[in-house]
Amino acid sequence: MVRVIAAASLFAAAGCATPPDRADTEAYAEFRAINDPLEPLNRQVFQLNQALDAMFLRPLADFYRILIPPPMREGVHNVLTNLRSPVILANDLLQGEFDRAGTTTGRFVVNSTLGVGGIADWATDFGLPYHNEDFGQTLAVWGSPEGPYLVLPLVGPSNPRDAAGLAVDSALLDPVGVITLMGEAPEWLITASRVRLAMTIVDARSQNAEELDDLQKSSLDFYAALRSLYRQFRNAEIHQGRPPANTEGPSLDDIPPIPVE
Repeated sequence: MVRVIAAASLFAAAGCATPPDRADTEAYAEFRAINDPLEPLNRQVFQLNQALDAMFLRPLADFYRILIPPPMREGVHNVLTNLRSPVILANDLLQGEFDRAGTTTGRFVVNSTLGVGGIADWATDFGLPYHNEDFGQTLAVWGSPEGPYLVLPLVGPSNPRDAAGLAVDSALLDPVGVITLMGEAPEWLITASRVRLAMTIVDARSQNAEELDDLQKSSLDFYAALRSLYRQFRNAEIHQGRPPANTEGPSLDDIPPIPVE
């Protein structure tokens, strides 16, 4: 695994954007604020993701929207959201957000019972609004820097902190992931987990279809617009809607070069 990570790091370094001269303070400040030293490589991955989306994901999402009426799609979305409750609860507790942990627990109990497995979101009507938490946010609360902006194959916009958080959420904080990792998951549970993953992807794509279309039409640079939107969105999530001004993470420019013998 270490060799794989090292190889990936070298591959990423090969795609680094050349930082401007530090003497040009304005250009260098902009480079730091964008926090995308891997931009050439990221744009290549972005183009790959766009091609896969055009060929497979968007047509599937469109077919889903045509085939399934809105009330049923809302029910599917609610069920998928309810199934994320254990991950959200674990991260609430890891962040010391005990009031929010109580809200998450209450939502899961109400929606799993009165909401018939989460199909209906009665909890919001009862004053228990939804909030998202993941281990990437937990790492941020613990003081971990975001690192450089990344575009991951199939996943899309991310950074090293969020990529690590996604792995932890999937394998260690999601009960199904834990059971699967232990090698004790029955076949039906593995199948259900795969169906859940597929439905989560289709649901997310269908939920954001119009917004992404509008952003692409109105943007001179769709890649840059998504990068900015993702970083703003994550910053707002981490700070619960009250992000401090001028926050930025370190870039590869801060990492000293590895001597080559």
